[in-house]
Amino acid sequence: MAKLEDGARQLGLSLTAEHLALFQRYYEDLVLWNQRFNLTTVVGYEDVQTRHFLESLTILLAFPGWTGDVVGNQLPFICRLQPWLVLDVGAGAGFPGMPLKIVCPEIKLTLLESTRKKVEFLLHVIDHLGLKDVECVWDRAEAVGQNPHYRERYDIVTARAVAEMRVLSEYCLPFCRVGGRFIAAKGPEAESEVQSALGAIEKLGGAVRELREVKAPWQRETRILVVIDKVAPTPAAYPRRPGIPAKRPLG
Repeated sequence: MAKLEDGARQLGLSLTAEHLALFQRYYEDLVLWNQRFNLTTVVGYEDVQTRHFLESLTILLAFPGWTGDVVGNQLPFICRLQPWLVLDVGAGAGFPGMPLKIVCPEIKLTLLESTRKKVEFLLHVIDHLGLKDVECVWDRAEAVGQNPHYRERYDIVTARAVAEMRVLSEYCLPFCRVGGRFIAAKGPEAESEVQSALGAIEKLGGAVRELREVKAPWQRETRILVVIDKVAPTPAAYPRRPGIPAKRPLG
């Protein structure tokens, strides 16, 4: 896990031997299960470290607690002090939620995924890695977003490689409590997506805080974190029925 350890250091993280052992076990499970199920097309040892583990950890750059300017690429890392409620929407094979949980064990994590085989994999990894305070939900975001148990409950909601911002905002913002934060990991298309989604974001109770470019030597393309604050309750009509947000994105 040399690539992971070095890359994390560049983000201001010092991974312990225990962290690295958990990531190694996670990688081995990913490769083994991927032989039976199509979990991911990225399975090379170094590629998983950079494109899955490290890119997931860059989400921390937008967490509350990363304060001040970058000085020598070292940022104050204090998220371990906060037992935040974190939801990963469209978790897939666990990215970004699971790497965040490994590094920040104090967070209380919910993984939301609509594909059963991926949920089965996530449950296996949670058990195999001995992770606590992790819940896996097998359902669609539109349905769960109307469930009072999950709606407007979370401090931080994350998503990576799920949908364009108009659609993704309707999936994710209903889960954020007022005062919470929605963080979407995007590529170079982020700025144009956000511009087209401004009306939807406002309608759903959000306000764009920043677009933070993540520059790291392991990245093949520009990565941008879209950070949205939840400033008002989401109207009860949203999210709409399953399938509708993607078919008719909010304007």
